[in-house]
Amino acid sequence: MSSTTRQPIPLVARADQHPQRTAIIDDAGAVTYGALLDQSARAAATLLDGADDLGEARIAFLTPADRSYVVTQWATWRAGGIAVPLCQQHPEPELRYVVEDAQASVLVAHPQFADRLRPIAESTGVPLLLTTQFKQAPPPSLPALDGSRRAMIVYTSGTTSRPKGAVTTHAGLTAQITCLIDAWGWRESDHVLHVLPLHHVHGIVNVLCCALWAGATCEMQPKFDAGAVWRRLAAPEGLTLFMAVPTIYAMLIRSWEAADDAAKQRMSEGCRALRLMISGSAALPVSTLERWRTISGHTLLERYGMTEIGMALSNPLDGEQRPGCVGTPLPGMNVRLVDEANVEVADGAPGEIQVRGPAVFREYWNRSDATAEAFTDDGWFRTGDVAAHESGIYRILGRESVDIIKTGGYKVSALEIEDVLRTHEAIDQVAVIGIDDEQWGQRVAASVVLCEGRSLTLEALRSWGKQQLAPYKVPSRLMVVDDLPRNAMGKVTKPRVAEMFVRAEASKPP
Repeated sequence: MSSTTRQPIPLVARADQHPQRTAIIDDAGAVTYGALLDQSARAAATLLDGADDLGEARIAFLTPADRSYVVTQWATWRAGGIAVPLCQQHPEPELRYVVEDAQASVLVAHPQFADRLRPIAESTGVPLLLTTQFKQAPPPSLPALDGSRRAMIVYTSGTTSRPKGAVTTHAGLTAQITCLIDAWGWRESDHVLHVLPLHHVHGIVNVLCCALWAGATCEMQPKFDAGAVWRRLAAPEGLTLFMAVPTIYAMLIRSWEAADDAAKQRMSEGCRALRLMISGSAALPVSTLERWRTISGHTLLERYGMTEIGMALSNPLDGEQRPGCVGTPLPGMNVRLVDEANVEVADGAPGEIQVRGPAVFREYWNRSDATAEAFTDDGWFRTGDVAAHESGIYRILGRESVDIIKTGGYKVSALEIEDVLRTHEAIDQVAVIGIDDEQWGQRVAASVVLCEGRSLTLEALRSWGKQQLAPYKVPSRLMVVDDLPRNAMGKVTKPRVAEMFVRAEASKPP
């Protein structure tokens, strides 16, 4: 191993085992593992700027989804820093929030994003470095690190509160990667098509880091475009894997349905050439799973994870995959369900998911109180998500704060109601929430996007719903909208849906 790759960062060190293999394919072409090692060493020398070790300084960076992302990420780690990936879709106030909250020491930007970060750099005094300014000569040596060093701060999606920076160590990152390598059968011959954002664990760990750990090829598209994805899937030479969120699969389904018969056949045949397709980051509607299976021949492998833990549960690579379920604990992950008294629940009963294991994050950055509240006294991480399990197989019911509705003494799952409402012929998209009510505690409310040319009244929905659901699960409030508010990962932001209902109520005449 060369002197510039001697530090024990397993993900980076593994690249030395196959320097001639293609690591990344992007709009500029292909780049090998050896080239990534060389380029990231030069970038690390620039970040160090004569120092021996960045000492966990935070490096916040904004690059396209291409080789420049990997070079910057690896350079940060190899120089002893903490990588803080920024979101391309975030406006300046949200970028500024992350930069200031993480107390970034340096901002790194690809030239196409320089104007996005320059005002932040100027107002905060944080130096701005362009990826084109990385040095041309590698350093004589790089700092030696151990697994306890902080590696990355990834900010939570902020669907229920202000985003928090979840800190993962190098050992934690390694645990997150290796459990997926085993569970999903990653191998050197794999070739994954990457279309996900790179400020979230789904895109960073599940796709990019797993591919690079395995010595596989990661083909990166600059952003999701249904037409571009279908063109690649329809000519799938080399491709073996594809991972996406439910919203992406829904968009691909609509694009497939709009194509002519010959194109549909090419698309479907291309999908069948892949060995594995995975869905995650949000609940996968059963209707989407079944339609995708018809189109592609694949039963999407569902799994469960979050920013703080990586992945905790997964359906098996081979074996039964139950629609609506997320499988069993991954290797090295301990999972339990508990009630409000923190007592484990029986089979079939709902409970909060708690997780313990080497992949769990270390802390929320500069939030000791929030970190303490996130863990039980005996070290279990409280996810805030509610599930039930039967024979060890887990089914997600929703997030306690936004997806579990307490109405008339019943606890109901918004996700279950959404799955049923999606079968209504007039409904294209739906978000179900609970809104406060003096009599019922909460009322079930549905915000829907209708199929083109369709209409729907609350009375008609309730009449239909009573034939599909228990009466207390049928929405008693309905709002028809053009679009549902979503974050960068495609998740519906339910607090904003709730705000829409509040505004609608306030605007009603007295």
